[in-house]
Amino acid sequence: MKKGYLFAIALCLIISACKKDEINSNFDASYQSWQAFKKKSNSSYSYTAYNGSIFGGHAETIFTIKNDKIISRKYIAGSYKPNTDSLIISTTWTEDAATLNTHNNAGHELLTLDQVYNKAETEWFRVDPKENDIYFEAANAGLISTAGYVPKGCQDDCLTGIHIKDIKAL
Repeated sequence: MKKGYLFAIALCLIISACKKDEINSNFDASYQSWQAFKKKSNSSYSYTAYNGSIFGGHAETIFTIKNDKIISRKYIAGSYKPNTDSLIISTTWTEDAATLNTHNNAGHELLTLDQVYNKAETEWFRVDPKENDIYFEAANAGLISTAGYVPKGCQDDCLTGIHIKDIKAL
């Protein structure tokens, strides 16, 4: 009985370490891709962060970054008509360089992708894996698409982190 218990503990530790190693490996590869993209785009790009609910709610924040500085943020929110791809927009606004961060009640936080990668590594991936599922995906041609964590057992819209729909050079 004692051997079985110790084996189970060892197996859990190995699986946790493997998942963490996989996240770290995928993150490192994505970060290298990001550095190459950043150089090629002269640190000028746009990206769309989004969140959504299985119940139809959806919001996007589109950031434009030029020479490593955020120059605009656009927000679109609404809900999808049932069984369609048609978004019924309920809220939209745009901030330019002079008005950035004037809509604090909605939209994703002002972050360049350098800051997103940093926040993922230093905050979102450092939570207790016994209490949270940690996620990292790089589906945007090797660049970050999801990073963050979800408390175990949460069912909808629980990610602390970011989903990124697309990243484009300017």
